[in-house]
Parts: sequence; structure tokens; C-alpha cells
Amino acid sequence: FSLWSGSIWRGKLTLLCDAKTDGSFLVHHFLSFYLKANCKVCFVALIQSFSHYNIVGQKLGVSLTTARERGQLVFLEGLKSSVDVFFRSQEEPHPLQFLREANTGNLQPLFEFVREALKPGDNAEAAWRCPVLLVDDLSVLLSLGVGAVAVLDFIHYCRATVCCELKGNIVTLVHDSGDAEDEENDVLLNGLSHQSHLILRAEGLATGFCRDVHGQLRILWRRPSQLTAQRDRSLTYQYKIQDKSVSFFAKGMSPAVL
Repeated sequence: FSLWSGSIWRGKLTLLCDAKTDGSFLVHHFLSFYLKANCKVCFVALIQSFSHYNIVGQKLGVSLTTARERGQLVFLEGLKSSVDVFFRSQEEPHPLQFLREANTGNLQPLFEFVREALKPGDNAEAAWRCPVLLVDDLSVLLSLGVGAVAVLDFIHYCRATVCCELKGNIVTLVHDSGDAEDEENDVLLNGLSHQSHLILRAEGLATGFCRDVHGQLRILWRRPSQLTAQRDRSLTYQYKIQDKSVSFFAKGMSPAVL
């Protein structure tokens, strides 16, 4: 991963995408990387529990429990919060308030949660290198009935606050279902692709399952909205997921093949 995370970017949006494979290993990498880099992280986890991320994080050398206790990590556990929202009064604000409303396109409470979590503090907050918003994953919002335009609006406001105002970074995962009839997912994926500075696309092998090669990763560095003669750069690697790390190699250069 040193290819793109050797230093801390500022004001960037990174899009993680997976197609016919599980790209969650990318989420775990960025979470552990930013925590080790002493960044303030707001993690909107909509797909797994806190204990799941904590167990994987320990294998990667970080403790989410410790990070949360010292205020470095603000964790929204979507699986738990989605139940809690139905057992509190309507007047109490909740990040996932849209679950109770007929108009599921209102993600303003979720944005307010992110802004409050990452706003600069008066004392210890100054120790953090930069704020980071991590979302796993945005596709869940589509499954809950939120429209793609509303999700893009949410990311737009998060970019304005986290990337532009606070000079931090956003990393989010979106699934590529490959379904031509899933227009909402296509709108979301295309919209985010045009805004992103870095796109990491994990793909399953066209030949199917392989014990020694789990998939391939396309890396695209983009320069959105910039008048420059430089073109986008891209690389493609194959990878194998191990217990505590991921091995990368050029296509056809797996140690198992050699």
C-alpha cells in the first residue's frame, strides 16, 4: 500500500469500489493507516459492527477501542444505531433519522454528525494531524431507500467541510453491482468517480476462484476539475489477502505461478 499512502494527502476524496469481490480489506487498510498516522477519524460504519472492525484492526496493529476512548476515533455503528433510532423520541436528533421519515432523502442529520465529530477543538484536538471521514459503505444508503442524488449531496457537503474547510480527507466504499438496470447505483458510482482524486477498484478474477490470487486492483490517480496538461495515471496489480497483510504483484507474476 505504500504506493499511495506513504504520506498524508490533504483535501482529497478517495473512492473504493469493488466488483464481484469483497473490497473491505481496503477499508481496513485506510482505517488502520489513518489511526497510526495520528489523524482524527470519523468512521460511519453501515455494514459491520464495532467489534468486527476492532478485531481486524488489532491484526493490523491498531486498537479501535483505545482510539475511541482517547477521542481520536468517532464511530457510528449503523447496525446498532438503526435500531436505536426507533426507540427514542421524534424530537431527539439522530444521524440516521431518515429511517423514521417518509422522505428518506434527508441526510442532513448524518452530515451534522460528521461535522460535529470532526470540528476542531480547543485543546487536545490540535494534536491530530488532519480530520478524516471514512464511510463503509455508501451502497447501504441506496438499499435503505435513499436516492443517489441525496447521497451525492451528502458527500458534496462533506467535501466542502472536511476537504475544503478543514483540509482533511474522505474515503468511501461503493459496490459496483454490475447490474445494468440498477440506475441509482450507476449514478452514485459515476458521480463519485468524477469527484475523486484517487480510485481503487478491486475486481474478481475473470477466470473465477484462485487459491493464490484473490483478485486484481486497479489504481487510478485523477485530477478532477483542474486545467492541467498532465493526464490521469493508472496501474493494475493482482493481490492475495493474508491474515495480517495483503500481497501485491504484477499481473501474471504471482509467486505461485513462478
